[in-house]
Amino acid sequence: MRTICLVAASVAAFLPAVPALAQGSEDLLDFVVVTATRANQGVRADLLGSAFTILQPEDFEQRQIRYVSDILRDVPGISINRSGTPGGFTQVRIRGTESNHALVLIDGIKASDPVAGEFDFSSLIADDLAKVEVLRGPQSALYGSDAIGGVINYITLSGREAPGGRVRVEGGSFGTKDVSARYGGVAGPLDYVFSGGWTDSEGYPVSRFGTRDVGTENGAISARLEYTPSETLRFKAVARYTHTRADVDPQDSDPTSPTFGYVIDGDDYYTNRVYYGLVRGELDTLDGHWTHALTAQGVDASRDSYSLGALNSGDSGKRQRYSYESTLRFGSDRFAQTLIGAVDREREEYQNRGIFFQTPESTAERSITNTGVVLQYDARIQDRIGLGAAVRHDDNDRFDDDNTYRLQGSWRFARDTRLRAATGTGVKNPGVFELFGFDPSFFVGNPGLRPEKSRGWEVGLDQSFADQRALVGATYFHSTLKDEIVSIFTTLPTVANTNRESTQKGVEVFAQARLAAAWRLDASYTYVDAKENGVEELRRPAHMGSVNLSWRAPEDRAGVSLTVRYNGSMNDNAFTDPIMFTPRLVRLSSYTLVNLGADYRVTDTLQVYGRVENLLDERYEEVFSYRSAGRGAFAGARLTF
Repeated sequence: MRTICLVAASVAAFLPAVPALAQGSEDLLDFVVVTATRANQGVRADLLGSAFTILQPEDFEQRQIRYVSDILRDVPGISINRSGTPGGFTQVRIRGTESNHALVLIDGIKASDPVAGEFDFSSLIADDLAKVEVLRGPQSALYGSDAIGGVINYITLSGREAPGGRVRVEGGSFGTKDVSARYGGVAGPLDYVFSGGWTDSEGYPVSRFGTRDVGTENGAISARLEYTPSETLRFKAVARYTHTRADVDPQDSDPTSPTFGYVIDGDDYYTNRVYYGLVRGELDTLDGHWTHALTAQGVDASRDSYSLGALNSGDSGKRQRYSYESTLRFGSDRFAQTLIGAVDREREEYQNRGIFFQTPESTAERSITNTGVVLQYDARIQDRIGLGAAVRHDDNDRFDDDNTYRLQGSWRFARDTRLRAATGTGVKNPGVFELFGFDPSFFVGNPGLRPEKSRGWEVGLDQSFADQRALVGATYFHSTLKDEIVSIFTTLPTVANTNRESTQKGVEVFAQARLAAAWRLDASYTYVDAKENGVEELRRPAHMGSVNLSWRAPEDRAGVSLTVRYNGSMNDNAFTDPIMFTPRLVRLSSYTLVNLGADYRVTDTLQVYGRVENLLDERYEEVFSYRSAGRGAFAGARLTF
């Protein structure tokens, strides 16, 4: 209660200075959502039936985001769980689904780890200029496996969108050092961007009983090229490399110890390196009405874990994905239509490289191949009605064939009022580690697993005010998951499909306002009721919310930003029973985080800034027995040219 009162006082201190809504027109839905279609042009935001959120480059800059997972805390329906420091395993869940039910794209590349079957957000440090599209609800009809809860699409800006150079240097609490650089531009038909970032932190103790600082070193370099030799022909190439070296504290495995099952000090660490690549070509025919596109992309990932100074375990995984898309646009300005056909061919490979108790069976290279065929139709009627439908058939070499669908519609029946709805099905194929993984200390795979399947729907209403400079919206959603893959704790833990259904339902509310040219307000609240067999699912808080209030001085000379994030109490597992070796439910307390940042432009090219994270020094755990950071202060400078 004391924390909530202090937060209320912090926000209230800003309110007397906040003016009324400005006059003029700045439609908050005046953009397209690229992720909502397999066609490259996207879908107009005011005609999309599925719930979505767009985080723009100014959101990253004003909130001084260094890890993408942090800004995702401000998105309705999303919950984050990080195991201690920024290098700790970081999971993102959408609408109460599992963390591996969110499809993650990075500049169009399917980015989930081919081994783990999900994306670890601890490795995604924010580029200096980027945006995020979050599309909520089942999207497997467009993208296939993984997109049960939704899609998170991380998009870096092109050289045309953000020309010039930028260099940023930062330091602060926990021995943090951060450097990034970016240069982009256009040279004739070539659009180019080269960027890199490196962050290093000495960390802090994450064990309740420990003193060891758990540190992290993260680095990333990327290149993005677009070549347009003619009006009808375009090429794109993306390359990205990330490397992580992060300390890890182990769980106490001594049954005679009073801290059995808790995180304790150790000397463990892991290294993770990932290569991403994509090449794409597009050709327009029929005066631009018919577009053909070919894409080849891949991910090559490896992870090694060390204990007592020696290699303990490791694995490697690869993904190759090839796609052909054909987009036909027809109709009139009053009734515009798009028909899209796509074929995806994907192969995932996995190999266990652990050094203990290995056999030819456990170290054999494994693979899964899938072919998907998509048919999508979108229509726009008189700029007031948007309709969309998609179906997909998947042919998998290990599982039964599967069919998914998606329907969505939007009706702007008054100038400022919009009704929207969507429904669809989703599928998540078991990952290669779940099928074939082997580690005699904690896991053995189950080759007999079946895919998880989901069916969901949503309905929402958006209302604009003040000539589209303010927007509020609410969405009710409901989904049901069957054949859920759950952990089985026997002599050697494994996974299996359960015959019980789990449900996820709730309400998402958001508000946006652009106030008197200088002020911005962005707020969200989510209620989630996620249960399996009548029991609340792990690490899904029922209540989540955030408020972001920012002010910019005339001519953008300075700015202040206040961010308040609330995470309600939630269940987690504790493996602290030395007799039964089975988990017991524990309740993690709610917490509120307050961040305050400011910046000042010294010259036209030099900007200095600073921020305080966790201003109220909240003590909390996002994962049982992993302490999170206390108050931290950071300062830096940015040079643009």
